[in-house]
This record gives sequence, C-alpha cells and structure tokens, in this order.
Amino acid sequence: MYVAHLSLQDFRSYATAEVAFEPGVTAFVGPNGQGKTNLVEAVGYVAAHGSHRASSDAPLVRQGTPRAVVRAGLVKDGRKALVELEINPGRANRARLNRSPVPRPREILGMLRTVLFAPEDLALVKGDPGERRRFLDELLTLRAPRFAGVRSDYDRVLKQRNALLKSAAAHRRAPGAEVIATLEVWDAHLARTGAELLAARLELTAALRPLAAAAYAELAPHSAVASLRYRSSLGDEELSTDRGQLADRLLTAVADARKQELERGVSLVGPHRDELQLGLGDLPARGYASHGESWSFALALRLAAFELLRADGDDPVLILDDVFAELDAGRRSRLAEMVAPAEQVLITAAVPADVPTELTGMSYAVADGKIVPA
Repeated sequence: MYVAHLSLQDFRSYATAEVAFEPGVTAFVGPNGQGKTNLVEAVGYVAAHGSHRASSDAPLVRQGTPRAVVRAGLVKDGRKALVELEINPGRANRARLNRSPVPRPREILGMLRTVLFAPEDLALVKGDPGERRRFLDELLTLRAPRFAGVRSDYDRVLKQRNALLKSAAAHRRAPGAEVIATLEVWDAHLARTGAELLAARLELTAALRPLAAAAYAELAPHSAVASLRYRSSLGDEELSTDRGQLADRLLTAVADARKQELERGVSLVGPHRDELQLGLGDLPARGYASHGESWSFALALRLAAFELLRADGDDPVLILDDVFAELDAGRRSRLAEMVAPAEQVLITAAVPADVPTELTGMSYAVADGKIVPA
C-alpha cells in the first residue's frame, strides 16, 4: 500500500496543495513553520481520522474557512482508490470512497494504514498513562477498524455512568433505589464493553512485547532490556483474555468499589484506569530513562507497531516527522537502516543533511506555502 497523490483544500496553512508520491522515500525539506508537518499530518488523518498533534478537528481547518478537505489517492496491489474526508468542526465529518459518499467516515478506516514517528512521541514514555492507552487503542483500530466502535461505545458508557455518579455524589446522601438500579444497568454496559477493550489490549501488549524489545535492542544496543507490561485496574495478577471472565471480573470490581465511587463521583474501575508500563531493566522508563533512551523507546514502540501491521499482510506507510534531528549519529543510522525496506516512507526535515543517506528518493522543498520538487 502506498499514497500516490495528496490533495488539500483549506487544511491547516494550505488554501490548496497537490503532491504526487511514489513508492519508496519522499522527503519534505524546509525551514520550520513552513507547512512540512501539515502535509504528513494530512496523510495520517486519512488513516486515523485524527491528528497526532491536535485533540480536535478545529485546528486543522484554515482560519476563516468553514471546512477542510483531504483527498488521497491510494494504490494497493496495483488497484487504485480515492479517499476523501471533509472535516467540519462542530458538525459531522463526511467521507467519500471513489467519489461515492459513505454513510459514516469510520467505514473507510483501514483503507490506509500509517505508522507515524514525531517529536510528540516522547509523551509515550514520559507522559501520563493516557498517552500509552491512546497508543494501544489507535493501534487496535488500525489493525481492526471495528474497535473504533468499541472505543466509542465504552467512552459513551463511561460518560453516562460518571454523570450519574457525579449527580449522586453532589446530593451528599445515600442514593435511592432508582439511582442504584440505573447504576447497575450502566455497570453491566461498562463490564461488557470494557471486557472487549481490555481483552484486546492484553492481546496486543503480548504481541508487541517481543517486537518492542527487539527494536529497542537494535536502536540502543548498549542499553538495558526494554519491557512492556499491562497493568489493569483489576489487579496485578495475570489476566485471562476470555471476554466473559473479564466481564465478570469487572462487574465484581465495580460492586466492590461502589461506596468509594459514589463518594467521589467518578468511575474507578475499567480500562480507562489502566496503564501500559514501560521498563528498562529493573526500572520504570518513565522518570528514569535518559532523553536518548526515551527517544529510543518511543521509536521502538512505533517500530513494533509497524512490524505488527506488516505481519497482517500489508506494509503501512511510515511517516518520520522531524525525527532524525533528535537522534545521535548512531541511532540515526540504525533507524534509517530499519525503515528503509518499507514500501513507502515519508520524511520531514529542516535541512537536507537531516535526511540519512540510507533513505534516498523523491524530495520536495517546502517554503512560503509552496511545495516544489527539489
């Protein structure tokens, strides 16, 4: 799979933009703040229906315009497809496939798969647990787009349940039978959707563990061994991935936490409270890893995701957004060698010297809103 063409309308800084791609390496080179990242962000948006540097769609639309449009021409096994996303902040987004409308944008999730490296990835190691949960959930959706629905269902249940708990806590008295009955209904929904999400995360962590350790060892051969461990709000013991058993465990844990939840007005049990723990040797990476080790660990997670997606039968598009400038010469060379075999690699860099010699191919100069073949 590769992107053959990208067309933008009122996306970020671009009123319009047209870029042609080929398999292999394409580099966008130019000073910071000129729109290089906007281009690869648009490619990532086609894959994930979200941005790696914005939590909402509003910043993606050029100031003063009502909507943005991203079109990507894709090629897989010689077959072509045109994907179009219309971004409407505050309203429902729209999608087209081969110029025909689709009922919901998430129905075209999976048409394009990307793995993106960016400076923001340091948060995977140094940031809060939510960053690592998001990493797992986004990868789950890339592998199986139906998990977009699972995540949406769980978030909806959690929101409703938290609203009920908050309302009960605000009254500062024992909740009545009606509140308890309603809460038990939401408990059942949380257990069902939570078990599905939890089981998938556990399976994904097990699959990523050896891949991430191997990638880290290659990037940082003289460092400690990297490890991944999923820690659930259900406890420290090894958990089964049987959905029924997990649902039962969640229901029991929710019942045990009932008094505390009613006092605090928030859900204390479920996948939203879980953590993907990253370790280096016997120490947690967060708080103990150096800057270089943190970068290498974040890159190792992305490389593990790439290998996992590739094992599913199709190379994802690799996007390296201003990554090489952050690495020393050894890590830069090793990373370049590791990603060079990918079917398509998109790179942004401030100066040509930041693009390793192992990664040669098409190059565009980006400046003053113009994208010119170099």
